[in-house]
Amino acid sequence: MLAPSIQVRHWTRQEYEKMVPAGIFHPEERLELIEGDIYRMTPQSSLHAMVIRLVEDYLRLIFTTGYDIRVQMPLALDPTSEPEPDVAVVPGNLRDYRYHHPTTAVLVVEVADSSLSFDRSVKKGLYARNNIPEYWLINLVAGCLEVYRRPDQGAYQDQAVLHPGETVSPLIFPQMSIAVAALLP
Repeated sequence: MLAPSIQVRHWTRQEYEKMVPAGIFHPEERLELIEGDIYRMTPQSSLHAMVIRLVEDYLRLIFTTGYDIRVQMPLALDPTSEPEPDVAVVPGNLRDYRYHHPTTAVLVVEVADSSLSFDRSVKKGLYARNNIPEYWLINLVAGCLEVYRRPDQGAYQDQAVLHPGETVSPLIFPQMSIAVAALLP
């Protein structure tokens, strides 16, 4: 007799977006849909929250018009993924997203301590496969900024690790720079 095969149930973005109104999840529960799987996000430390605010403040100085800086809000990347990156710079303005979440970003930033491995593998792969041109990972464990650029065939082709004393410039505004130390605690 054959053993029954066990199958994993993956969710679509449409199904996922109906779960909170249906009462399956609490509205305040912090979740992300990544490639059909629902992940519970870890609680934020005060350090993590502070660094998100630092990133937001500096990016608002650079992306003044034509872009919306979204903090921990959904990106509808594909039919099975709706991550909520710590910071995403999306084209347009906030009113452009009244009826739908953005489907792309020019820059995504994740702040990582306990989520470092997940952000460096699963999230980085997701963003590359969805052609997000630039992904910054603020590595609180090592005190550095990991910069990933030029996605091709689901992987970033350019990678750099920047430390305090160095600067970073967004691809879309290479003339503007931020001190890496300003983004770290």
